[in-house]
Amino acid sequence: MPLSEFTLIDRFFAGHKNLNSQVKLGVGDDCALLEVPVGYELAVTMDTMVEGVHFFSDVAPEDLAYKLLAVNLSDLASMGAQPIAVSLALTMPEIEGVWLQQFAIAFIKFSKQFGVDLIGGDTTKGTLTLSLQAMGLVPVGRALKRSAAQVGDLIFVTHKIGDAGLGLKILKEEYDAGIEAEQVKSRLIRPTPRVNEGIQLRNYANSCIDVSDGLFADLTHILEASRVGASIDWEKIPLSDAVKKYIAETGDWQMPLNAGDDYELCFTVSSQKLSSLNIQCSCIGKVESNLGLRINKAGVTQEISRYGFEHFS
Repeated sequence: MPLSEFTLIDRFFAGHKNLNSQVKLGVGDDCALLEVPVGYELAVTMDTMVEGVHFFSDVAPEDLAYKLLAVNLSDLASMGAQPIAVSLALTMPEIEGVWLQQFAIAFIKFSKQFGVDLIGGDTTKGTLTLSLQAMGLVPVGRALKRSAAQVGDLIFVTHKIGDAGLGLKILKEEYDAGIEAEQVKSRLIRPTPRVNEGIQLRNYANSCIDVSDGLFADLTHILEASRVGASIDWEKIPLSDAVKKYIAETGDWQMPLNAGDDYELCFTVSSQKLSSLNIQCSCIGKVESNLGLRINKAGVTQEISRYGFEHFS
C-alpha cells in the first residue's frame, strides 16, 4: 500500500524524544509549541535546497540531510544563537521508501548530533526540494547583526575559505586536485556550522555574517548594512594548500573570494577586544569610512566589482 502523507510522517519523523526543554510540543499536532526563557529572544531562519540548483541528483541522502541542517545552523551561528529546534518541509516527485528511510535516519541522527529537535513540517509532491526552518535562542540585545560594523574594526574570517568552491569544480570535473580531492569535496558536501564560534563572538564582535554566497558578497552585505567600507589584504586570506595549488596552476585567485558554500563566519571586532578573542580565525582587513570594498594584492589596491553567487543574476 502506498504511503500517505501522515503515514510517512509517523513512520519516518515522529516519535523521537525532545532534547531541549524549550520544546513543549513537537511533531504530531497542527503547531509546535516552544517556550522562550526569560531574558532570551528567538532567532528564526529558513533555507531551501533545490535539486539541480543546490545539489546534484546523485547526492547521497545522508549527505543531503547533513547539509540541510548545517546551512541553517550556520545562519543561527552568524547571529550568536544557540540552536534548539527545526521544522522540515519536504517536496518529492514520488515516495521512494529506501531513499526516504536513509534520509530520515540521517536527519534524526544529525539533528541529535547538533542538539536540535525536529518539531514539525510538511510534505508535498513536486520537484525534489527541501526547506528547513531553524530556531535558536540568544540573550536579549546580544544577537550579532550585519548592521553594527564600526570604522576601525578589524575584519576576520574563521578557519579557511575556498575549499567548497574548489570542491564544486572537482565534482563538475573542471579541475583535478589529485590526492586532496576527497578532503576538499567534503568541505562542500558536509560543511561545519560554526555554532560554538558564533556563541563566543557574542562577547566580542560588532557585526557578523556567514560566508554562504562568497566572501566578497557576504562582506559587502555587512558594509552596506553598516554604511561603511573596507579594505582587505589578499595575502592574509586563509587558504588551504589545495586552494593555493589551484590558484598557482590556474591564476584564478578570485575563486575562493567569490565561491560560496564555505559557511565560515566573517565578523568585525574592535582592536580593544582582540586580546580576549580565542577562536581559530584570521584578520584579513579593516573597516573604513570610505564606502565600497577594496582589496590589496601585491601592493596594488583595486575596487571589487565582481561578487559571489546570486540566484536571479
